[in-house]
Amino acid sequence: MRRIERALISVYEKTGVVDFARGLADMKVEIVSTGGTAKLLASNGIPAREVADLTGFPEILDGRVKTINPRIASGLLAIRDNAEHMRQVREHNVPLIDLVCVNLYPFVQTTRKPGVQFEEVIENIDIGGPSMLRAAAKNFQDVAVVTSPADYDRVLRAFQTGNGRLDTSLLFELARKAFLSTARYDAQISQYLSRVEPSDAGFRVPRDENPFPPNIFMDFEKITDLRYGENPHQKASFYRWGEQSPHGLASARQLQGKELSYNNIVDLEAAWNLIREFNDPACCIIKHTNPCGTAVARSLREAYLKAFEADPISAFGSIIALNRTMDRETAIEAAKLFVEAIIAPGFESAAIEVLGAKKNLRIIAADPKEQGQDWARFEIRRVTGGVLLQTMDDLLMNPETRVVTNRQPTEREKADLEFAWRVAKHVKSNAIVLAEGGRTVGVGAGQMSRVDSVKLSIQKASPAPQGAVMASDAFFPFRDSIDEAAKAGITAIIEPGGSVRDGEVIEAANEHGMAMVFTGVRHFKH
Repeated sequence: MRRIERALISVYEKTGVVDFARGLADMKVEIVSTGGTAKLLASNGIPAREVADLTGFPEILDGRVKTINPRIASGLLAIRDNAEHMRQVREHNVPLIDLVCVNLYPFVQTTRKPGVQFEEVIENIDIGGPSMLRAAAKNFQDVAVVTSPADYDRVLRAFQTGNGRLDTSLLFELARKAFLSTARYDAQISQYLSRVEPSDAGFRVPRDENPFPPNIFMDFEKITDLRYGENPHQKASFYRWGEQSPHGLASARQLQGKELSYNNIVDLEAAWNLIREFNDPACCIIKHTNPCGTAVARSLREAYLKAFEADPISAFGSIIALNRTMDRETAIEAAKLFVEAIIAPGFESAAIEVLGAKKNLRIIAADPKEQGQDWARFEIRRVTGGVLLQTMDDLLMNPETRVVTNRQPTEREKADLEFAWRVAKHVKSNAIVLAEGGRTVGVGAGQMSRVDSVKLSIQKASPAPQGAVMASDAFFPFRDSIDEAAKAGITAIIEPGGSVRDGEVIEAANEHGMAMVFTGVRHFKH
């Protein structure tokens, strides 16, 4: 490109713009600006020419029209190496613009304001800004386009070291960012308007809106390439939601260990979702997205030991999740086992010191708080030719949860039933969870028949499930599962209910002297 001689700066987010403009002015670049940006620069002693002076046309319509002008568009789109373009530029006295620094009205932030009116949202749709960004980005070989304060320092340094010029690779990178910025902006506007309901009284987003818009625009940006996918012959990458506040596993910090694999991330997500079910100190041990051991206790160390003892064989090569900062005592116990990764809200320095001897062990610190983002309410699954979208399974039980047997559960059984029910939400269906004393003692996951899941959970129970309770993610279609549970010593059951044979199932529980609770909520996990 030729030397940058004129820059147009018009920004809503003014962080860093004064220093950026001053750096350009120091390199003898003429600054052209608009409205509030021009006033800010002038108040900091930076000379800036008004856009109206450049265009010969005033800002009108309450500022709706400022930069929508053929002299602006021509100054951005003229190809400098095109002789005919340059002839027309001279003929019409078009001032060339070599750099555009623009960021856009805060449309999304406006939509999130409590009680915001539709008219205010519409006024925060930027028109001139995207037009300038697209024009400059299209003509990137001759015009630099800067959309983010994060790029100010880098562009200034390159400008200074390049004697007033930027190299093509940087210009192209900036252009890509500009098109991404306008694409996101248009998608956000379209997404919002798809939820708006017009009526004689005006335009509004109904409070009882269907959460699923007619079109969805999902924006992801790459975090990193992964070594491979589920299997070594598959390729994989990790992405996060674009333009969202960092949250969830995508914002977690790896403190130690080998790089995460595709399967590690999938298992960590399953572990993190489960461990956040509990308020008391808790530990879950995940293998292939299913919990082989979960426990709550008075201390984190005790919770870990209880979870490990539930299935010590399956725990080998697993993922451990904790809902408290990991302390040294827990780290000492966990270090005795080979695991792929440990995830927790934080790690004491003494715990890191203990685990540091295992150089390959991945240590992940994650923020347990939900960020309340627009898409955080949904789960997404790809199918051939499309995607499935559903709201999160964040309902534990219905208010109509009730005991349906002659015998009421004891207080101990009630606590264990709720614990088992929370775990069952996170086990692949058909899911059966046996629990006693605030820990799982047996888990039956992913079987094609529910009675087989019951038998598997009993087979894996450690210790024997005498006196334990049982949770089932969906109703029992026959009494056979109840009979199997009774033979193993199960004393209480929690399930959704809703089978045409509920009467037979309840009768079987009464025959065996069991307590049974119907929740009215199913927790299939496929």
